[in-house]
Amino acid sequence: MTHQPEPLLPGVLAIDAGNSKTDVALIGTDGTVLGTARGGGFEPQKIGGAAAVAGLAPLVEQAAAEAGHPSWNGVLTSHVSACLANADLPVEELALREALESHPWGVSNTVANDTFGLLRAGTDGPLGVAVVCGAGINCVGLLPDGRTARFPALGELTGDWGGGSGLAVTSMWHAVRAEDGRGGPTGLARAIAEHFGLPSAGAVAEAVHLGHLPSVRLHEIVRVLFAVAVEGDEVALELIDRQADEIVRLAVVALGRLELLDAPAPVVLGGGVLASRQPLLLDNVRARLAEAAPLAEPRVVVAPPVLGAALLGLDHLAVGTQAQDRLREAYETDRPVAA
Repeated sequence: MTHQPEPLLPGVLAIDAGNSKTDVALIGTDGTVLGTARGGGFEPQKIGGAAAVAGLAPLVEQAAAEAGHPSWNGVLTSHVSACLANADLPVEELALREALESHPWGVSNTVANDTFGLLRAGTDGPLGVAVVCGAGINCVGLLPDGRTARFPALGELTGDWGGGSGLAVTSMWHAVRAEDGRGGPTGLARAIAEHFGLPSAGAVAEAVHLGHLPSVRLHEIVRVLFAVAVEGDEVALELIDRQADEIVRLAVVALGRLELLDAPAPVVLGGGVLASRQPLLLDNVRARLAEAAPLAEPRVVVAPPVLGAALLGLDHLAVGTQAQDRLREAYETDRPVAA
């Protein structure tokens, strides 16, 4: 029988690693948040899984220091629960779990796509569908018997559209074409130029191309898009309508695969675009979902996504609902917000 090492801090190391930011949290077995840290995006598809996981080490060390252990010997905690963006295929999940096991962070390790963390944050158990619309877009569904509904989520190659990146790039596409005559008029052109303090949307594109404007700032265009849509701009409204359609298409397909279209089931909505709770988008999603899946229960998660990873970790340790309630309270959300 293999001897399991004793962890320094019994509990969970929760990791939520997204495209734009990464959060880690050390959680005690009673649900107490012992230490946290935040860093940049997680991009194993660019630098490899081992390098991406190794890049988490400073954040783990920072959280451990906040928990009172700036250095340690042996294993830090009982379980690592990692909900990771770009862990879209089983082979990717396996490679990332193996990379985690090479670090002395947890006695055991689990890896799931970050959308499963969103689903757990918005539900009390393994039943429902979640759609994340943040930098990108993805959807998962889960039943109590372990059956899942998933999408490859590899971008345009697998039919995906939207999220902050998709909305920003498509807004730029319309804005530049409006300026040069290839497309119809839209207030996006003026608004995008003004937002970045440049003379035109074309100038914004050139600044990004030449490296004068960091490409990561393009996500700011999403706020511009909603502001222009509120003014009644037809192109902006069509983009938001298209995004709502994509969100509901994902949810309805997942519900159908799990035979939940005719049963009450939560549909958890999260990620930066949805968590901003823009009425133009949420009202559209709610109306489309009510028509396609009348019994679905839309919920918006506004808590930090690391909450879901932490709850999954506590589930793994089977510590009970009291610890989960304490954890939710720490993140100032005892229940998801109804959409």
